[in-house]
Order: sequence, then structure tokens, then C-alpha cells
Amino acid sequence: MPESFDRLLRRENTCSVKFDARKAVFGREDVIPLWVADMDFPAPEAVTQALEDRARHPVYGYTLFPESLYESIIDWFKSRHGWTIKRDWLLMAPGVVPSIHAAAMAFAGKGEGIIIQPPVYPPFFSSIQKTGRVVIESPLELVDGRYQMNLEHLEACAAREDARVLLLCSPHNPVGRVWTQSELMAVLTIARRHNLVVLSDEIHCDLTYPDASAHQMLANLAREDDALVTAVAPTKTFNMPGLGLSALVVANAEHRKALKDVFDAMHMIQCNPFSIAGFEAGYRNGSQWLDQLMGYLQGNRDYVMGYVQQHLPAIKVTEPEGTYLLWLDCRALEMDDSDLKRFFVHQAGIGMNPGITFGEAGSGFMRMNIGCPRQVLETALNQIRQALEALPG
Repeated sequence: MPESFDRLLRRENTCSVKFDARKAVFGREDVIPLWVADMDFPAPEAVTQALEDRARHPVYGYTLFPESLYESIIDWFKSRHGWTIKRDWLLMAPGVVPSIHAAAMAFAGKGEGIIIQPPVYPPFFSSIQKTGRVVIESPLELVDGRYQMNLEHLEACAAREDARVLLLCSPHNPVGRVWTQSELMAVLTIARRHNLVVLSDEIHCDLTYPDASAHQMLANLAREDDALVTAVAPTKTFNMPGLGLSALVVANAEHRKALKDVFDAMHMIQCNPFSIAGFEAGYRNGSQWLDQLMGYLQGNRDYVMGYVQQHLPAIKVTEPEGTYLLWLDCRALEMDDSDLKRFFVHQAGIGMNPGITFGEAGSGFMRMNIGCPRQVLETALNQIRQALEALPG
């Protein structure tokens, strides 16, 4: 296993949200940060080398998207996911979150409904609310420690007269599900029956565990005439989310134009030369690094799950099939959400994402980021254990 995944990198004073925003978010600068979804590992050497090579040219002017960038996307998804993408389906975007906002504006009018499946990534809520659309919730169900879709409820939501769009998170953040082919086919069937546009956020598609089922790209199961928009990016895959570039894959020309019109209206068409360099280098040269990363993350996942089961019986962990995020069920602690956050911050010294920020379905949960050297997780878990043992009663 590469030594770099065990190496502690000092991220303080680098304008890191994860580290340098701790005081603002948690009220303390000394919590162990296991929250915002980036990893504490160096990006692949090929990415760093590409950024350094670009920096050697001292003019950082307005930049075009080169054809080689599009080719890197097409090649990556063909080799890693068996998905054949046509060049004219691709639309570059400033990030997956802006893409979700753009989809809300492109495919639903103000006051119309967009379906989400909480507990889910907070921008799914905000992209709807901030654009004047209506949130339609079809919550996931926790059955025997594993989340699943309530397809009957999803169908009822899709049948609403105001429903226009379904936002799918695949793999799912925060519960870590890698949806099965049958689940995804059911989603497509519902969408076709009720004329929904599906925005499938697949930013975590490369981050599936070696011992879990492979990720299924929704587009691989869809027909070319399906109303489907797939959002992808190498930013989570290769730990470079600060570079902020993504791609939308849209087979339908009319839908592609609708999204482009939204970006054009906001003048979001410029691109960063460093984003392009890092994006292409990851997809061209990051495959071996990614395989090594997922082996290391699987070790982290198994270590945390084993520790929790043995030493923290009041907490349950939903075993993730993908992502580097763990969903901790803390409801047995019988704390409200404010007290739960306060306990982890002030008694345990750990900064995690409160589950309630992922919707009401996340009440009583916490999200833990395990994308860090294992020794950090060892320290964090020991602190949680000590804090729990110090609770009265």
C-alpha cells in the first residue's frame, strides 16, 4: 500500500474549509475534522505534475476546453464503467452543485416540484429552495441496517401534477448505497411513466469498494430518448474538489441546450486552466492510484465498523458500498440533534456533519468522513469511546 495514504499532511493555514473553518463551524479549532467531503490524501502525482507543468507557462489567460479533455472523459468511462459516451453529449460545467441548480431552473418552473430521496446531500434541498421550486420528499427506508428506495412512494410523488424532475444521488451520499440494476431500472420506469427529467449525480461513481457490487451508470441502463442528465467529475475520485470542474452527459439535444442556456445566462462559461490540467491528468493517469485508494479506504471502513461494533454499542454504522463517508446511527444515545452535535464537538472533540442537515430523515445520525490516515481515525474513535464512557448513568 502506498505510504502516502498513511502520511499525515498539515492542511491548516491552506485556506482549507475542512481545517481552517473549524472555529466558525464548531466553535473550536482543535476538533478532529471528519466532516466536509474531501480527503486528507495527496492527489495522484500525475495531477500535481500536470498543475506544475501548466504553472510553468506564466500567462493564465482565458482558456478553451481542449478536445483532449473530452477524450479523457470518454476514455475513462468506457474503460472503468463500460459506458460509451458520444462527444456531442458532453457539456462542461463549473461543478456538480451548480449543475443541480441549473437542472432545477432548466426543467422545472417556479413553484413546480422536484423529487429528492432524503437523507441526502444538502445542496439537493438548497438547489430547489433557492431557485423557487418545491421540494418533494420520497424518503429512503432503513430496513435491517440497509437503506432502500420506497418505490411505491416514489411513484406517488412522480404522479403529482407539479412533479417535473427527480434528483438521484448514485452512489448515495450520505448512506453509501450503490444502487442495484433492478432499483435503477425501477427509477427509469417511473420517470418514463410520469415524464420526469432525471438528474443523476454520479460524482462518487468511481468510489465503490472492492468487496461491493460495481456501480451501475444509470445511462448504461437508459434508452437514448430517456430524459436523463448525468453529472460526473474527477474531483471526488482524485481528491481535487477545489479545482471545481465537472461534466454533464446529456443525450437529448434539447435538454442539453436548456442547460447551456442557464449557464450562459449566468455567464458561467469561463474555465480555469488548472482545472482543465488536473481534470484530464486524473482521468488519463489516475487509475492505479484509485485502485490503491479504494483498498486503503476499505481498510478504514472495516476498522471503523469493527471498532464501533466492539467498543461503541450505542452507535450503529450503515455499511457503505461506496463513498468515503460513514452514516452513524446515534439514536440510541437519546440526544436531540443539537445535543448530539454538542456532545461530539465538546465532549469527544470530533467535528462531523450532523445528520439533520441531510433532512429530517437524518435526525439522530452523524456523517463521518473516513478519507484520512488510519491513525487519525484511531485517535478519533478512542476520543468518542472515552466521551461515551464519561456520560452519566
